[in-house]
Amino acid sequence: MVPVADDHLGEVERLIGPSVEAMGYRLVRLALTGEAEQPTLQVMAEPLDESEMNVDHCADLSRAISAILDVEDPIPTAYSLEVSSPGVDRPLVSREDFARFAGYQVRLEAGAAINGRRRFVGRLRGLDEGRVQIVVTDSDDSVKEFDIPFETIVRAKLVLTDDLIRDTLKKRKN
Repeated sequence: MVPVADDHLGEVERLIGPSVEAMGYRLVRLALTGEAEQPTLQVMAEPLDESEMNVDHCADLSRAISAILDVEDPIPTAYSLEVSSPGVDRPLVSREDFARFAGYQVRLEAGAAINGRRRFVGRLRGLDEGRVQIVVTDSDDSVKEFDIPFETIVRAKLVLTDDLIRDTLKKRKN
C-alpha cells in the first residue's frame, strides 16, 4: 500500500462524492495502491439503481473525476486513476452492504480476534446494531454463529458461489 495518509482519500471522497452521486452512482471504495513513485487511485463505483455497471459508465466517471481532481489536486504525488465496478464477488465496505447482501457467502477478516479467530467464511445473516452476523460451518461440520463489530472488520467480500452467479444473472435479465 502506498504511504499516503487516509486523510488524502477522505479529501478525494469529499471532493468527488457529490458529483459521482449526482451522476447516478454510489462510491463503493477508494484505495491508493502500487508503488509510492506512481500509485494508482482506484475508484470503485456502481449505479445507484443497482443496474449493471458497464465500460461507458466507467469512462464517464473517469472523465468527471479526473476533471475534479486535476483542479483540486488532493494527492501530493503523481498517480494513475482507475475507475471500475465492484464486480460480482464485490467487496463489502459499508454497513448497507452487509444488510443488502445478507444470505450470501462472505469472506471477512477482523482486526481483532473474535472467539479466538480473525478470519471467517460463512453465510452473512446481516447487520444488527452495528454487529455483522455470520454463520460459519467449520471443517468438522460444526455450525457457529458470530457477531462481529462492524468497526473491527478489516476487509470483507462476497464469495463467488453458484447462488451469487445465478442471482446476478437473473438480475441482469430483469
